[in-house]
Amino acid sequence: MSIQPIIAVLLYLISTFLVGAKLTYPSTLFGKTRPIMLMTGMIGIILHAHLLYQLIVLGNGFDFGFFNAVSLVGWLVALIVILTSLFRPLENLLLIIFPIASLTILLELFIPGGRILDDSLSTGLRIHILLSICAYSLLLISAIQALILAIQEKLIKSKRAALTMNILPPLQVMEELLIQFIVIGFFLLSLSLASGTMFIDDIFAQRLAHKTILSMLAWVIYAILLWGRWSAGWRGKRIIRWALGGFTALLLAYFGSKFVLEMILHRV
Repeated sequence: MSIQPIIAVLLYLISTFLVGAKLTYPSTLFGKTRPIMLMTGMIGIILHAHLLYQLIVLGNGFDFGFFNAVSLVGWLVALIVILTSLFRPLENLLLIIFPIASLTILLELFIPGGRILDDSLSTGLRIHILLSICAYSLLLISAIQALILAIQEKLIKSKRAALTMNILPPLQVMEELLIQFIVIGFFLLSLSLASGTMFIDDIFAQRLAHKTILSMLAWVIYAILLWGRWSAGWRGKRIIRWALGGFTALLLAYFGSKFVLEMILHRV
């Protein structure tokens, strides 16, 4: 095993430490470490990307085994959050995202894959896979955002707002960010479902039926959420519940079925 993945994990953890230290001791030297945190995080993301390329892109096709797919999503989520944090107040999410990305690297390394997709896949199917991964990653970020928003609301109602004031943006900003991620993720999920009907011969085939139905259920849940937000003015707990419900359906569609088929039934 090369030292590259270990360096990537260490860089992720160093960045996590710097984010935590900046939040805990903002008035000390740690309060000025944001550039170092961003630099170490980006180098970790670059090394993670190189590792993914080595493990997924094979001579006879692409290895999209369960843990390779999980690691790919973890990498994409980390990339989206760190790039977004350059413009929006999201860097504190890296306290959660970077340790998860580190864990996906370790799982990918020590648990071998085995789902080889032929490199003769059509361009349409490749686009479908890419759209699916991007949609899942953005909606995963929205689910994490929803959980943090729920905790933030609970602390404020219990008169412990001071615990969140120095750590998180105001509730309104957090909610707006949540909706923005859901809108983009919903758009990509719509494209993913549309491309699936166009480029997959039988989208309701035996091994795709449950994935398709759950993905459509997630689409409906997110559509209702956005309708409720824009037409009925939904806010707070109602938005959080629907966001988490939609992601639960998507989680079961993308990784629940994949886990059962590959890790329990050992089918590729």
